[in-house]
Amino acid sequence: MADFLNRTLIISRDPVQLPLTGSPWPPLTILSLYLLFVLKVGRNFMEIRKPFDLRGVIKAYNIFQILYNSVVLLGGLHFLFVLKAYDMSCITTLPLDHEYKNRERWLTYSYFLNKFMDLLETVFFVLRKKNRQISFLHVFHHVVMSLGAYLHIAQIGYGGTLFPLCLLNVAVHVVMYSYYYLSSVSKEVQTSAWKKYITIIQLVQFVLALSNLSYTLMQPNCKASRPVIYFGMSVAASFTLMFANFYIHNYILPGKKKPELKIQ
Repeated sequence: MADFLNRTLIISRDPVQLPLTGSPWPPLTILSLYLLFVLKVGRNFMEIRKPFDLRGVIKAYNIFQILYNSVVLLGGLHFLFVLKAYDMSCITTLPLDHEYKNRERWLTYSYFLNKFMDLLETVFFVLRKKNRQISFLHVFHHVVMSLGAYLHIAQIGYGGTLFPLCLLNVAVHVVMYSYYYLSSVSKEVQTSAWKKYITIIQLVQFVLALSNLSYTLMQPNCKASRPVIYFGMSVAASFTLMFANFYIHNYILPGKKKPELKIQ
């Protein structure tokens, strides 16, 4: 089984193997421990305990996420529009000898690493006994994004077709974590219409992703990976439908308000 995974998930498309990218076992171990904690062990541990007061920790976490994602966003925008490292009509991974290859590696790796940092959000839910927020969709999303980021690096390499879409996701993260921080220090923000606007921003993100991938798919001479494009389109389409359903039931149709859906 181990040999099969190593042969299947690791392809030496890039000789540089940054932490957590050189083998499937570290990412799979982290995700297994994550699932075990949030679905079983953590809940059992908290069952007879009072919720932890993590307000200070969560504020610090939100500030860190804002700063981290802002740095990645600025670096990515400079890479795309100042250095102009990609042909925007057909984005493929840079060759190993390209002058901007190191920038592509580190920007992609920074995004990949942040998908595992995002897992802390669910851990906070468990420790605060916010089990209603630990939905199947919430957990599934985090697992798919983390594992998908690893598989992309292992199979395709750093950067490429999904680079601008990941950068768009980073921009959404900046907005979301700014809202989460402000709502933690201001009840006015917490009860404002910003929650609705965050959902609209997320929907726009998925529609733009679908449009970008569809455009790439229509380029006859583009050598971008078709499996990557189809995977990205299926993920974007499914989340577009789910967020549209969430938006309709929470902000258009009358009735009891449902819990907020938090997906990044």
